[in-house]
Amino acid sequence: MHKRFAHFATLRSLREKIKKMNTKIKAGIIGAAGYTGGELIRILLNHNKVEIDFCFSRSQTEKKIYDVHTDLFGETELVFTNNINTNIDVLFLCLPHGEAKPFLENNNFLPTTKIIDLSNDFRLKENAQNFIYGLPELNKNKIKTAAKIANAGCFASAIQLALLPLANAQLLTEDIHISGITGSTGAGTGLSATSHFSWRNNNISVYKPFTHQHLDEITESLTQLQPNYNSKIHFIPYRGNFSRGILITAYLNFSGNTEAAYKIFSDYYKDEPFTILSTKNIDLKQVVNTNKCLLYLEKHENKLMVIAAIDNLVKGASGQAIQNMNLMFGFDETEGLKLKSIAY
Repeated sequence: MHKRFAHFATLRSLREKIKKMNTKIKAGIIGAAGYTGGELIRILLNHNKVEIDFCFSRSQTEKKIYDVHTDLFGETELVFTNNINTNIDVLFLCLPHGEAKPFLENNNFLPTTKIIDLSNDFRLKENAQNFIYGLPELNKNKIKTAAKIANAGCFASAIQLALLPLANAQLLTEDIHISGITGSTGAGTGLSATSHFSWRNNNISVYKPFTHQHLDEITESLTQLQPNYNSKIHFIPYRGNFSRGILITAYLNFSGNTEAAYKIFSDYYKDEPFTILSTKNIDLKQVVNTNKCLLYLEKHENKLMVIAAIDNLVKGASGQAIQNMNLMFGFDETEGLKLKSIAY
């Protein structure tokens, strides 16, 4: 009888483990009608470990998800709601900058609910309020045990991934020069003089030269790895005449050769599934619709040039948020993110 009871106990324990493995976590999305909200919905609908509990939007309440994100017609019958269910496992905040902090002050969630904010409200240390900066290639171990994540910015992600290995090797000793171009989705869904098709099409322009809002979070990350870093980043961002993607080029003094640079980068990213080194020049279409960051290095006289390419809505926003979620819940880091790039 003793052995029989032990056998039943083992079976019960096994059933409980299987049930737990098959149970999906529940996710809520605030600001689900925007570009990043739409990307979250697209990815989570195909995520084996997550069930979307609600998609909150005041402007689109009671509309079908596919009435706004029209590519999802036939994929889901979810409806936008203005009701919030606090009994969820993870909350994604896709609100405009400056709105996430007051939203959390006015809405209470369970202590066990993990929060991932895609705005810049909590990225800087002075505003962090127990949020961990959500760039997995920098803070993976901290993210695994975090309750709150401040997702890294889009330009910030590309630029940091181009520079982190050099900071880790204590090689950022002089000014860094960077130029970068982003697609129109980086401006959000709200219309402005520079986001209308007739202005953006067949056009390109510089905006926020030397003063881009992501520079502070980039500097904090570099000094996290290289505490004595105190040089300037000279960044010129461009508005591109395409929908999505970011390509940046950084150059700085580097005494080693190209092979030495690749060794520094490959050592740093050896365990990172989404940051990939290329020995051939890269282009934007290789990363659009993926969670990848591609990097290419080239030496010119005493300068090292680093090119980085990401999808601003995926690795630069929603994909990285899901990568952070995977780490927080102990899922495979790549779960739901094995997305294929477009070719043409």
